[in-house]
Amino acid sequence: MPRMTAYRTVLTATVAAPLLLTVWAAGPAQAHGAPTDPVSRAYACSPEGGERAGTAACRAAVAANGSSFAAWDNLRIANVKGRDRQTVPDGELCSGGLPAYKGLDLTRTDWPSTRLTPGASMTMTYASTIPHTGTFKMFLTKPGYDPSKPLTWSDLPSQPFAEVKDPALTGGAYRLPAKLPADRTGRHVLYTIWQNSSTPDTYYSCSDVVFPAAAKGNAKEKTKEPSTPSPSPSVAAGAKASASASPSAEPRTATPAPTPSKASPDTTPVASTPTADSGPSAPLVAGGAAAVLVITGGAALALRLRRR
Repeated sequence: MPRMTAYRTVLTATVAAPLLLTVWAAGPAQAHGAPTDPVSRAYACSPEGGERAGTAACRAAVAANGSSFAAWDNLRIANVKGRDRQTVPDGELCSGGLPAYKGLDLTRTDWPSTRLTPGASMTMTYASTIPHTGTFKMFLTKPGYDPSKPLTWSDLPSQPFAEVKDPALTGGAYRLPAKLPADRTGRHVLYTIWQNSSTPDTYYSCSDVVFPAAAKGNAKEKTKEPSTPSPSPSVAAGAKASASASPSAEPRTATPAPTPSKASPDTTPVASTPTADSGPSAPLVAGGAAAVLVITGGAALALRLRRR
């Protein structure tokens, strides 16, 4: 009897071993994964989330869930085949509509978040255990998104802002490059869809992100160039007079000086000394000739009177 019992025990173990091995291998064979940076709600609130797991939002999510998020990398639905909007109901995007993750759909404004810069380049770290082919699609809630309301498909653009196909799994994670939209401010949700091509599964995740508020003015204001002041009337008049005094190729007609008004005294000098290179004017020559005649006539008259 002892031999028979031992034989049956060995036989049972021999038959059961392949079945147990199959069940054990089925878990890791699936493409488990979720974003760790920007941190997803499932990872932040899991036992591996560190201090974030103790936040008020995560405690409320675990309480609503009824269990912890130890399986943070297993939020997946089979056979979606790209029909995400038809499969996942509005208000349940973060849980994928799965009861085991319903706590992730709580409407809160204090979820653990990651700060991002609008328009900047970023690299998402998507942790995974086994390499699989597939396409990652990243969506960012539209401008004006209200985090105090349930997340719906209408909050997301129809097209992703980034899409990465078949990236390499290195160091236990996929690293997905992307350029963020430049028109976001405040709190938003970065929604990631990973549709496997080597398995029938599609994974969903919500990462809460915060963008800084837009500045009211440019940080570097352009310095205004000083405007060139217009010359005063007196300076303009002087420049005009100087221009009219410059020599010209053609002879000019003399213009008589204006008669001073009674309100302002005449400041024209009585006599002016001619410059070395300027000849005498016609009135000066005429006046000199008349003076010579007067002096000559006076001398001749005096000589005649003496002779008499």
